[in-house]
Amino acid sequence: MTLRFLTAGESHGPRLTVIVEGLPAGIPVDGAALDRDLARRQGGHGRGARSTRIERDHAEISSGIHEGRTTGAPVALVIENRDFANQPEERPPITTPRPGHADLAGRWKYGLDDLRVVRERASARETAARVAAGGLARALLREFGVEVGSFVLSFGILSADVPPLDDLDDDGLLRLAATAEDDAVRCPDPRASEAMVAAVDAARRERQTLGGTFAVFAAGVPAGLGSYVQWDRKLDGRLAQAVCSIHAVKGVEIGPAFDVAARPGASAQDPIERDGQELRRPTNRAGGLEGGVTNGAPLVVRAAMKPLSSVRVAARSVDLASGEATDPPFVRTDVAAVPAAAVVGEAMVAWVLAEAITERFGGDRLDLMRAALDAAGDAWLPRGTR
Repeated sequence: MTLRFLTAGESHGPRLTVIVEGLPAGIPVDGAALDRDLARRQGGHGRGARSTRIERDHAEISSGIHEGRTTGAPVALVIENRDFANQPEERPPITTPRPGHADLAGRWKYGLDDLRVVRERASARETAARVAAGGLARALLREFGVEVGSFVLSFGILSADVPPLDDLDDDGLLRLAATAEDDAVRCPDPRASEAMVAAVDAARRERQTLGGTFAVFAAGVPAGLGSYVQWDRKLDGRLAQAVCSIHAVKGVEIGPAFDVAARPGASAQDPIERDGQELRRPTNRAGGLEGGVTNGAPLVVRAAMKPLSSVRVAARSVDLASGEATDPPFVRTDVAAVPAAAVVGEAMVAWVLAEAITERFGGDRLDLMRAALDAAGDAWLPRGTR
């Protein structure tokens, strides 16, 4: 069965809803773990008042779970919008599109005269539902020994001083994520983090916003997920689409792709060595994927997030009702949301990997999936980079 999820709801509507279909029966689900990920999405220096003071997201499970485990039926989750109570009953239509947002494109596509309707669904508030769905995917991945994490690599022109990610094994990546977890901007480099916090504060004073880059990784990924036989089954393409679907993310690379592109071929490879009865790789320049298939090394995805488009300084636009040049009305926004985007990135990577695991081992029952894993034997064991 295909694993999929659908979300519904608006930014300032009463609630977000997500329906997850295709989860195998028997997965233990911890509601508190789902809420922890939702809280992580709302954190990070640079977030606005809505995330830090108004919303306290909670995923209410309304179906598909019995005695703490999935039943094989669709799982429905509801996340109430606490900010809904603060919205006036009637609001004037918005007719001036914001540059960089979906406002104008949404009007062209759906013929909506009130751009508020576009904004409500196109808002990044929708990613709360994705994080909830990703939490269910994580629960499945844990049963196969896979852990997903993330950390921020840069804010604006400021970059973290971290070891090359292609030299790190699972434990090295997990240590970086653990160091970043309680940091104000989820950066594993304390000195860079301090400068990033100051840059966010400066951007707030200047009525600007900041973008940046982040890394998402998966540790313990078995070899053989994905396929090279058709374009739409290649896991690197599926991961790139999933991560690039996150609001304001405009670029994705697998491993150090842009760095590798500048090297000669021999120095862009990951040599294959024999270590006793196993094969190993001293590096991970492929980012854990070769030919669209996982190779047993850590999966590493990096993403670039543009600065958020809702800036307080004047922007150039046109009122579609009057035809006059005007500054679009400012909408409450974050100064920076790179740490939050990294958490959403975790959810999307976890989702794609959960899809791939159900494809590989069947998706009806967890116990039968484990039996299929055992039957695969040593051919399925990961081959790490260390």
